[in-house]
Amino acid sequence: MTVTPSDISSTEADLDLAAEAAADLDLAIPEEVPTADDPSSRAATRDLDGVGFTLDEFAALLSKYDYNFKPGDVVNGTVFALESKGAMIDIGAKTAAFMPLQEVSINRVEGLSDVLEPGEIREFFILSEENEDGQLTLSIRRIEYQRAWERVRQLQKEDATIYSEVFATNRGGALVRVEGLRGFIPGSHISTRKAKEELVADFLPLKFLEVDEERNRLVLSHRRALVERKMNRLEVGEVVLGTVRGIKPYGAFIDIGGVSGLLHISEISHEHIETPHTVLNVNDQMKVMIIDLDAERGRISLSTKALEPEPGDMLTDPQKVFDKAEEMAARYKQMLLEQAEDNEPMGVTLD
Repeated sequence: MTVTPSDISSTEADLDLAAEAAADLDLAIPEEVPTADDPSSRAATRDLDGVGFTLDEFAALLSKYDYNFKPGDVVNGTVFALESKGAMIDIGAKTAAFMPLQEVSINRVEGLSDVLEPGEIREFFILSEENEDGQLTLSIRRIEYQRAWERVRQLQKEDATIYSEVFATNRGGALVRVEGLRGFIPGSHISTRKAKEELVADFLPLKFLEVDEERNRLVLSHRRALVERKMNRLEVGEVVLGTVRGIKPYGAFIDIGGVSGLLHISEISHEHIETPHTVLNVNDQMKVMIIDLDAERGRISLSTKALEPEPGDMLTDPQKVFDKAEEMAARYKQMLLEQAEDNEPMGVTLD
């Protein structure tokens, strides 16, 4: 093969272009390259001039992506697959994390697509350590659960009245959901003329009685909410018309406009009474006077004793008590006012 001057010129030109390209890419080989047997090539802190940073700097760079995921942590993740039993979530770990279907929400859902969509970025709670495949288990339900208790505690602190739908009843009372949490209304705190079973799907005003996250107890009162509402329109000393709804050995429960007040046996008459049944009957209509309003406990205390024109009239002539109720209530108020004035401290005059 004959090599001409033009071939040599062309080869030299190609070499020149390659050298320029290598210079542009900063791929020049260092003049002193240690051999594999050179101990200095294995020094952990050797300055790698050829790559522009040290091994320590390289390790620091890697550490940015070396997450220490722990159960209880809340992390950001991206949904990239919805499966029949759960969702695959990218949280930056070596292996995609998994969120079971039952952990997708504190509320009941038909499927993952009701809550999540591919590509969505949101917070996830880490439920457990990595399994044998290096996979973490995640939850949204746990985050919602924690925030629901925080919200409920705040509502209790504010003494707020909430409205919630009854979704079931049992022997003890009714069940509702508040911020996704299951709440219980004891039968003694349900104030309605409906049968308990008929309350399902009804929305009731409720007040908080007990909020205990550790014991998972959320107890509410329908009666207290109604009493508070009614109390805003009532005052001590007022005479109201009521209906006897229940009689116990210690007194009678009187319905006054949708809420229940207690007429204690000691407040029925000035005369001694063995049992309220000897004086009252269920469904009796009567006038009673309000003697105490306890909004905190949702209690209204009533009296007919204060309305008796003569001691014992509730036993001998209850109609007379009914007819003169407002007159006797006015006298009772005047008596209380005079007592209050008599109990005021006397003024002191200084010379």
